[in-house]
Amino acid sequence: MIRALQKKFVVTAMIAVTVLLLVVLGALNVFNAVSNARQTEFLLDDLGRQNALFPRTEDHALPPPASGESDPVSDAAAMPAEVQPEPFARVRRRGFLDEPMDDNMRMSALYFIADLDDQCRVVRTDVSHIASVTEEEAAELALGLDVDQTGGSAGSYRYKIFPRPEGGYRVVFLDSGVRRNAVMRVALLSLLLGSVSWLLMLALVMALSRRAIRPIAENMERQRQFVTDAGHELKTPVAIILANVDAMELRGGESKYSRNIRSQAVRLGELMKNLLTLARVDEYSVLEQPQRLDFSSLCREVFLPFREAAELKHIRYGMDLADALELTGDRTLLAQLCSILADNAVKYCPEGGEITVSLRSENRRICLRVSNTVTEVPDLDRIFDRFYRADSSRNQKSGGFGIGLSAAQTIARLHRAELTAGHDLASGLLSFSVCFPPAKEESRPSAPAEN
Repeated sequence: MIRALQKKFVVTAMIAVTVLLLVVLGALNVFNAVSNARQTEFLLDDLGRQNALFPRTEDHALPPPASGESDPVSDAAAMPAEVQPEPFARVRRRGFLDEPMDDNMRMSALYFIADLDDQCRVVRTDVSHIASVTEEEAAELALGLDVDQTGGSAGSYRYKIFPRPEGGYRVVFLDSGVRRNAVMRVALLSLLLGSVSWLLMLALVMALSRRAIRPIAENMERQRQFVTDAGHELKTPVAIILANVDAMELRGGESKYSRNIRSQAVRLGELMKNLLTLARVDEYSVLEQPQRLDFSSLCREVFLPFREAAELKHIRYGMDLADALELTGDRTLLAQLCSILADNAVKYCPEGGEITVSLRSENRRICLRVSNTVTEVPDLDRIFDRFYRADSSRNQKSGGFGIGLSAAQTIARLHRAELTAGHDLASGLLSFSVCFPPAKEESRPSAPAEN
């Protein structure tokens, strides 16, 4: 039980850590990707607004235009005021967390330009700001665009379309591969750091889990020890009460008072027995020494003695047990599981009812099913809760305490089995089914050949 509680604590803590890491690192990567996308769009806007022409400087003067050619700077000065490029010396910031847009960023951008006329034919290309694209490739990319759209993506390039003052369109292609690689590097680094952090937190949680659950474990141990001690201490007075009742009946004969005393003393003894059983089962977290056993023979040994108790209540008792079905588990606990199911069936089956016990192999799983007639269907969602009993069963004759099925479910879980309850309206039978997982095949020595 302590190991199971420790495991649940570790799993719960690591789920919280995982959610926290996913939220923090996911938000960081989403923000990084969105910021890079915004920065790319801002740079495209600036390059398009400046017509992708850099001004002259004293250190890097542009060559004079040849005869018949126009000076790009003079052409820009001659443009209308609403389409003139902004001065590059101006540093602009679009958002609080965005990078400032300055000359250094513009100069470092890898881009190329394609001018289109009104019939969307390429009239000019400029690939002087990128070395990996030729003029033919630039023209081919520009011809495949839809000028009705303001921008989009073409391979590893982001592009934006601007109207030219003299007519036609200017398309600016910006290489976004560098920023995309930066986003991927941040994502991979986040994944690596998140994995390392998760493993470190797992080691830390596992190291501190025992200390964290120590108060709960101590309380559970005290409660279990109290039940065990109380059960053993009550055995003596119950035995003395029964002995005195026997002596009283020998002297004065049996009376309704002596019968009531005996009935309640026996009932108290059964309650202590069930509590001790439950406390002992709760001590197990895993099976300590499971062994290979013949489950068919075990079921036959346990269920057969209950036939006599069923016949005393005029109950039809049928058994259909397959032979040679083996599984791995604790023989004592499995015998107790079968005994609980059989006792529950006999105890709550009305007179003249029917009890059937079947053991079969279904889809490589060993399934035990115990069914009995019921007059009232209990709440199947609560039937395995401790101390739960249907209202019609809360009487002195049945002798039930609502502990047995809870202990049976615990035993089934220890054997990695599934204990379920169901009711068939047509037959009126309440069935308890426990299905064990397929047993692992074990190598056995071959039998000696007969002469």
